[in-house]
Amino acid sequence: MIKIYGMPTCPDCAYVHEQIIGREDEFQYIDIGEQVRFMKEFIRLRDNNPVFDECKKKGSIGIPAFAFEDGRVSICPEDAGLKSNPGNASCAIEC
Repeated sequence: MIKIYGMPTCPDCAYVHEQIIGREDEFQYIDIGEQVRFMKEFIRLRDNNPVFDECKKKGSIGIPAFAFEDGRVSICPEDAGLKSNPGNASCAIEC
């Protein structure tokens, strides 16, 4: 199962979330704003993974973020078999 970290107020995350409705056997969507423990989990991931280095340099949050069962982490929806938001990206950087 792929964990997706995001927030409903992020247009990129909302776009990804729409794509996984009904696919709960493949994806677990974690709203990092819903509970402090979810935010802590995401921050721990973000602080310890070089995938987010460019995000941090640019001041981006790095969501949506994808954590795979094999330990890989990505900020690119296509890596999870999903599509990126074709509109203006606001929370993530280009893949």
